[in-house]
Amino acid sequence: MVQVLTDLDLVISKSYISSDGGWFMEVFHVTDQLGSKLTDESLILYIQQALCENRRRGVSKELQTCLHREVRPPYASTDHTAMEITGTDRPGLLSEISAVLSKLECHVTAAVVWTHNNRVASIIYMEDGFQGGPITDPKRIAHVQEQLENVVEAHHGVGERRSVRLTAPAPGQKTHTGRRLHQLMYASMDHEPCQGCNGGGLAHRNNCTQIHVSIESCKEKGYSVVNVRSRDRPKLLFDTLCALTDMQYVVFHAAVSSKGTMADQEYFIRQQDGCTLDTESERHKLTQCLIAAIERRASHGVKLDICTHNRMGLLSNVTRSFRENGLSISRAEIGTDGDRAVGSFLVTDASGYEANPQAIEEVRKEIGGSVVVVNKSPGRTASVGSISRTSSGSIDEDKPRFSLGSLFWSQLERLSSNFSSIRS
Repeated sequence: MVQVLTDLDLVISKSYISSDGGWFMEVFHVTDQLGSKLTDESLILYIQQALCENRRRGVSKELQTCLHREVRPPYASTDHTAMEITGTDRPGLLSEISAVLSKLECHVTAAVVWTHNNRVASIIYMEDGFQGGPITDPKRIAHVQEQLENVVEAHHGVGERRSVRLTAPAPGQKTHTGRRLHQLMYASMDHEPCQGCNGGGLAHRNNCTQIHVSIESCKEKGYSVVNVRSRDRPKLLFDTLCALTDMQYVVFHAAVSSKGTMADQEYFIRQQDGCTLDTESERHKLTQCLIAAIERRASHGVKLDICTHNRMGLLSNVTRSFRENGLSISRAEIGTDGDRAVGSFLVTDASGYEANPQAIEEVRKEIGGSVVVVNKSPGRTASVGSISRTSSGSIDEDKPRFSLGSLFWSQLERLSSNFSSIRS
């Protein structure tokens, strides 16, 4: 359910979940990105069809047409060859990968890249640059994969995890890009270095802006209680639930809230076999994975929103410009819509620090089209407005944005007599 609302770019203003004793209730109060009530009847009907019991049949094509868009994860493509890459992150890696694809006449139609804790995960969708459409020739797929494996392996040490996987589109098979990136990062063990704040005391916890995770036992109800406090940001609820689900935990009750720039989440969970987290190693691993899930999408850097003419080798040209100007990509999302290419890049210098404004200006000139530079400081929330410049020289104001993680506490004891009260 959270995935459907997230893919529709809706803001969840309140949510509480309860499922026990053979029934469940999940309540979400949502608005659009401007904080307005939903009034589009086709959008409301879409949500109903997507969440109702007959959702296996999918949403009707007529309703998709009424929405004037196909609802799917941003920049995902279901009609092209998909490539998944994980490995050790380093400056210029995406540039080298896209250069190889351009040389092999593979046209990139969409790409999403995450970096975290010196690891990188990317999903790149591409089509045949000669004939268009997906690459289906097994020999060509094997050749492309071999060339990319050489790039990824070039700077890897002995025993370091890495993978390159190309797959042709399969009828009826859909992969949620955000969820799949979480799975790839988890498999690459990016969570192992994660460590939250261990400062004691309620006063410290309430004033600290670092990530706090605590896991306790609720023996009388047979739950493990997970409390998470972190900075609020878009898609925070979705990312946290991805971590719990991928680690085979079942959420029975949950309440989430935000105040100012901080968000609090509380989950009552069990493992799929009904057991709770009884060992310190289980609690430690879950703590690390929750911290990693929260940090992955919160990359630091200067954000560049790009809209330019779609052409063969575009991603290679853009990423080469970043590399030649000493910039490193910490996160990237780009897709194509007809003759346009639209996306965003978060960039730092090669050492991970604030990017040089002169280097960004050079990149802006070289890329062409419309390039909006959104100045963001590390840890700064997206709700703060900023002034940006387009490649044509005009100044744009980045309007305040509303967080998808703006959620409020709810007393779950109203919903289930089996559920103890929420601690504040």
